[in-house]
Amino acid sequence: MARLGLSKLVALLKQGLGKRTSADAAETQPLSCAWNRPLGLGWEQPYTVRYASNLDDGPNHGMPLGGFGAGCIGRAPDGSFNLWHLDGGEHWFGTLPDCQFALFESDGNASRAHALAVKPERDASRPQAGKPLGAWSWYPASTPEHSTGLYEARYPLSRMRYQGVFSAQVSCEAYSPIIPGDYQRTSYPLAVFAWRLHNPTRKPLELSLLLSWRNTVGWFTNTDPSASVHFRDDGSPEHNYVPAIGASEGQRNRWHEQGGMKAIVLDGDHSRPVQEGEGQWCLAVPDETTLAAHGISAEVLRCSRWDPSGDGAEIWRSFARDGSIPESNDDRRSRSGEPASAAIAVRLRLEPGATAEIPVVISWDLPVTAFATGTRALRRYTDFFGTSGTHAAAIAAEGLEHWRSWRRAIEAWQQPVLERSDLGEPVRMALLNELYDLASGGSLWSAASPDDPVGRFGVLECLDYAWYESLDVRLYGSFALLQLWPELDKAVLRSFARAIGAADPTPRPIGWYFTQGKGRVEAARKVKGATPHDLGAPNERPWDATNYTAYQDCNLWKDLASDFVLQVWRTFKLAKGGEDVRFLADCWPAAVEALTYLKSFDANNDGLPDNGGAPDQTFDDWPLKGVSAYCGALWIAALEAALAMAQRLQLELGLDTSEQQRTFGDWLGQSRANFDALLWNGEYYNIDAESGTPVVMADQLCGDFYARLLGLPAVVADDRARSALGAIKQACFERFEGGKLGVANGLRRDGTPLDPNGTHPLEVWTGINFGLAAYYRLMGDTATALAITGAVVEQVYSGGLQFRTPEAITAAGTFRACHYLRAMAIWALWATHTDWQPIGPEQA
Repeated sequence: MARLGLSKLVALLKQGLGKRTSADAAETQPLSCAWNRPLGLGWEQPYTVRYASNLDDGPNHGMPLGGFGAGCIGRAPDGSFNLWHLDGGEHWFGTLPDCQFALFESDGNASRAHALAVKPERDASRPQAGKPLGAWSWYPASTPEHSTGLYEARYPLSRMRYQGVFSAQVSCEAYSPIIPGDYQRTSYPLAVFAWRLHNPTRKPLELSLLLSWRNTVGWFTNTDPSASVHFRDDGSPEHNYVPAIGASEGQRNRWHEQGGMKAIVLDGDHSRPVQEGEGQWCLAVPDETTLAAHGISAEVLRCSRWDPSGDGAEIWRSFARDGSIPESNDDRRSRSGEPASAAIAVRLRLEPGATAEIPVVISWDLPVTAFATGTRALRRYTDFFGTSGTHAAAIAAEGLEHWRSWRRAIEAWQQPVLERSDLGEPVRMALLNELYDLASGGSLWSAASPDDPVGRFGVLECLDYAWYESLDVRLYGSFALLQLWPELDKAVLRSFARAIGAADPTPRPIGWYFTQGKGRVEAARKVKGATPHDLGAPNERPWDATNYTAYQDCNLWKDLASDFVLQVWRTFKLAKGGEDVRFLADCWPAAVEALTYLKSFDANNDGLPDNGGAPDQTFDDWPLKGVSAYCGALWIAALEAALAMAQRLQLELGLDTSEQQRTFGDWLGQSRANFDALLWNGEYYNIDAESGTPVVMADQLCGDFYARLLGLPAVVADDRARSALGAIKQACFERFEGGKLGVANGLRRDGTPLDPNGTHPLEVWTGINFGLAAYYRLMGDTATALAITGAVVEQVYSGGLQFRTPEAITAAGTFRACHYLRAMAIWALWATHTDWQPIGPEQA
């Protein structure tokens, strides 16, 4: 597959930087450990989607901006704003051309003005319209031979630099206050754009920085509230999402001033209690007095209303002439079909050698997230700014007050990662950038309550499989949350603990049987005692109505109970702030119930639950029969964890857990006696005991990895673990495309596929690869760990998959299930450092 590799990209990015002065040397150096892309450069042959029904927005994805659960926006490497995840759990992707920055420049002899993005093909809110904003001048795109700018991203920080077009040196850092351990600021719905303008010439420059933005209040709510489930061609369930894109009735824009800030508030109709999608936006800059206090002589201009449905000349004509905009404070309400954009500009004179730093804040206050009819939640940030949907200006004001300290805080918490040169720069880059999914993965974060003191939290498995916190997936993907925001990890696990004892007998058709041509097979949604697969979907009642997915009957899965118990013990042992025995006690009854339920699938009383033939574990297209290596190893590790829990609760809280200790000890003894006898073949563990499937399963010993990581007795002997890892390395990594793609899920010992048309066995699962790499590292084979990680990172970040990392890639250049939760398993590598310490400040 022909792609522009990372090394070639780095060389191209250095073109056109020109001479640097000492004043701006630091700012014009590339961000270390960042993903880079020339501004507007296309992709020759990016990965494309494997199934036509799955989401593929193309490779023009940049880093999201906005707090966890607050909704987010995304600015792409071509400068466009095209990601709009503002309705909790839902996805809308498309460019709004009038949502954009622009710059005017004059040296007294010549002038130029450009919107600071490549020319858009269309306005996504008006797909049938002609070319958008025809009067505007758009920024020239980079080509393979010449770079006109550079996009860099090291989440939650990105930088855009513009090269060779303006005489001024122009750059913009964009970020939100995503700070580990800070459960307030990490929830804020805002983005800071810190612009740096430097004059390297011998002439004064007249400059004007413009921000234009569409009033989208009321857009991001589902106009199809149906909770009915439909099936895609791959058997997965989905629901309709029909946002109110283009709605305008009742909108108005108005000037706002407070405490050193000039702003425009983009408002909606507040004549009734605020509904989903309703509230405000705010565009804010420091006022002239504040700018002057920082040595910047400037004027702030505001146009509260202009029409983005035409050619844009009404705003562009004067801006391109002298950097001005037609000032107005027209706050009349829009009628239906009457879109309204607003613009704010900072116009200044920059003397030779001078530098100006100008912060611009975009904030939004959309406090309500709605689910099934009559069900809703308030977002976490409302705990600090109120619930009325009228506080966008207050949020922006906090951004303008603290933008510098937030930038320093981000640098400080990232520093331990940046300094780990032993991990290699691509791995460190991916460690930070894979955190993007906590903001843009449809994340929900509710307001606090007595039962949930930091609120309830959830991230979608992915946008195609739109249900929250799939437990088998977060076994890998929650390592980031655990280490950086552990109280949110606890919140998720408490939600699972509450759900284990619940039941929902509603029958549902199981999608896998449709794909197999077996007709309609139904199963109850949730059986009491079964560990749920997920915490529900955004079109129902997330956190309360669990097991949304109907692709398989998750009541029959043989890994979920073990996954729950291991994650509870992992969070107790590894979370920053010390061991939380109260959290352990909260989850203990559910852990006992879950393991007891799973033991009921031990068909032959050998201590080990048996897989049933239909796919019944995280590889849900891969049938296993009898005892399996994957589920069996997790089971043994979970029993060890349960025994450790029981002992700690009895010792520290005085709970009588002696009966559970005897029961789990008996099961553990049986299981250990039979696991190797049933599955060990002399070199590695057979995939299962009864199917006879002759493949090396890459993730056969995930349970052993967990046990060793958590200081529990290992599931298998050291020599057998290393032997199995050696077979996996040869068969599934080195003999699969020469190791350049990563580790395939399951191949014959000689590296050939059992079924050339198979699905899961021939896929490289990004999260499984990162988890497997952590296992190699834990076993002392760091070279293999980094080789696997590096191969996957190269495919994702040079294949146009950045900030939409998929579950799976294939040798055919296709991917499946983008924006996938499991990929944050790369943080398992961090947890396997011998001197591992959690990152970030003390919990706030």
